[in-house]
Amino acid sequence: MSKYAFSRELRLLTPEQYKKVFQQAHRAGSPHLTILARPNNLDHPRLGLAVPKKQIKTAVGRNKFKRAVRESFRLKQADLPAKDFVVIAKKSASELSNEELFKLLDKLWHRLSRPSRG
Repeated sequence: MSKYAFSRELRLLTPEQYKKVFQQAHRAGSPHLTILARPNNLDHPRLGLAVPKKQIKTAVGRNKFKRAVRESFRLKQADLPAKDFVVIAKKSASELSNEELFKLLDKLWHRLSRPSRG
């Protein structure tokens, strides 16, 4: 398997998996989105997305946001720690260009990749 694939085991699939991340997570945020992260017991990171209709009105907008986040995660996953990440869109996320979104995600992935202070 290529280290840049985005296969099923790299996704959060069940409500329980999401719930765990929401319960106790480190967060990194910006005015456009929030990323929650929680260590998992696997040897790879996993990604979940929360893009409410209330925040990004059109399906096209939500899909565009999700595609960009998945792509960013796919390219960064080799550098990410074994954590579950949930990316939550905010209203202004739809105003970002793909380039701005990638830059922002890079910054937030980096912030959440640092060893947790605890």
